[in-house]
Amino acid sequence: MQSTQFDQILRRIATILSVVILTLCLIYVSTGVLLAFYYEPTAGGAYNSLKMINTQLPYGWLFRRAYDIAGNAIIAIALIQIVVMFLGRQFRKSWLTAWISGILLTLSAIGLDWTAMILDWTQEGYWRFSIELGTIEAIPFIGGQLREILTGGGAINTTTVEHLYTIHSYLISVVTLILAIVNLSALVWQEWQMYQAELGVGVRS
Repeated sequence: MQSTQFDQILRRIATILSVVILTLCLIYVSTGVLLAFYYEPTAGGAYNSLKMINTQLPYGWLFRRAYDIAGNAIIAIALIQIVVMFLGRQFRKSWLTAWISGILLTLSAIGLDWTAMILDWTQEGYWRFSIELGTIEAIPFIGGQLREILTGGGAINTTTVEHLYTIHSYLISVVTLILAIVNLSALVWQEWQMYQAELGVGVRS
């Protein structure tokens, strides 16, 4: 197979992966909205509300499972897409929007996973967040301010859960969905331009 044909296949794969990412984002957001009707973002109620969703709410376990799988899959596929774009030699300036949106999309998906670690209010999530909170606090100049924003100025408690829930649900989720749309639009536009260029070459020849 010629190099140019191989590159075209990789570019098409990158576009297909972008469609998959957007689909996963829609699943993640839609199931998150459904779970939000029953989730209680408090230190005492978070665990119990999620337990109720899993055991008492009809198909609640299915929606939560889909929510968790979609969130993890977005990260994995976004990383794969970046590798595919790199192998496909998509380094031109015209691909800048696709590159930037793809990288930011990956970071935002990781941010979704990070902010969700304490939302179930389990021992594992609590201590993991405590450790990473110490790492954040050690960041020069802004570490203390970031800790204040995340915790609400005190210990890890209901305010912390509420802050992370707000950041997770209303900020990062919306940004991730927008970036997925931008990434797909950029890749589809490039596919269209490449098709027009190949069509023009074919007509002239």
